[in-house]
Amino acid sequence: MTAVHVVLPGDIDDPATPSGGNRYDRRVCAGLAAAGWTVREHPVPGRWPRPGAGERAALAGVLAALPDGAPVLLDGLVAATVPEVLGPQARRLRLVVLVHLPLETHAEAGALAAATAVVTTSDWTRRRLLDRYPLPADRVRAAPPGVDPAPPAAGSVSGTALLCVAAVSPHKGHDVLVAALATIADLPWTCQLVGPLTRDPAFVDALRRQLADTGLDDRVPLAGPRTGPALAAAYAAADLLVLPSRGETYGMVVTEALARGVPVLGSDVGGLPEALGQAPDGSRPGLLVPPDDPAALAGALRRWLTEPALRARLRRSARDRRATLTDWTVTTNRLATVLKEATAA
Repeated sequence: MTAVHVVLPGDIDDPATPSGGNRYDRRVCAGLAAAGWTVREHPVPGRWPRPGAGERAALAGVLAALPDGAPVLLDGLVAATVPEVLGPQARRLRLVVLVHLPLETHAEAGALAAATAVVTTSDWTRRRLLDRYPLPADRVRAAPPGVDPAPPAAGSVSGTALLCVAAVSPHKGHDVLVAALATIADLPWTCQLVGPLTRDPAFVDALRRQLADTGLDDRVPLAGPRTGPALAAAYAAADLLVLPSRGETYGMVVTEALARGVPVLGSDVGGLPEALGQAPDGSRPGLLVPPDDPAALAGALRRWLTEPALRARLRRSARDRRATLTDWTVTTNRLATVLKEATAA
């Protein structure tokens, strides 16, 4: 089987900064290797997507050392800001850029134009790129994340265990969530915030002040990053996943919750509705509200907490949605097809 060179952010395996993008990269690398590919990883340290001159030069050196005609899968966090690095290698290498989050910049336009193919992690992102850039449609493919099977969460009768899994940063909307929770403080609930606290220290400090000012410190713990069994335990203990993002290209945590039959309350934005999907009967296994709208989010939370029939309906839909989720083999196969076509081009 052909060797594939994979260019990854330098923090790919840092347990202090887990992310959906890093988990996706790691799973497809493992999947390609299991399918018989020789996977040669090239982590590139740097402040991606804001690299300095030295980091750009280091990436250029990595690509220059690769053999002619080699397929190269580049994480978009690295590739999208360096068209001047990719351009000189575009005729010599088969460059496939994996876009987790579109930057929608002039630099990204140049980087994607230099690529042999582009892979996105959702159909929504694919449509977004095709709307934004003059890319041939057949060169842009979607390979949404898979999900591992998991036992169903037991769930409590009252549904009061709320969970948010996301890096604590502005675009994930934790401030919107706290504002919404403050208006339903009269109801019984707890809401655990699981995710890295180092992405935006100023935002984390402001969130801590917001929690203190609203008197929610004890009810909304900032648990920090969780991975492996600890993250699985958080999902297993949850009644409802809440994801109040201001923007989302997919939302792997949504399908991870649904794999356990846990309903989702999320923002109606980007690729999040795609991740939420539908049960076989057409029902939605959760609720969607406008982004950046604390009142709408609070209203949906109040409904969840005070309407047993709604909880039962959403839980039934979430359990049924479990059977429609695809695993990581499907994701890897889609990506492998793109790499094979790029190599043959």
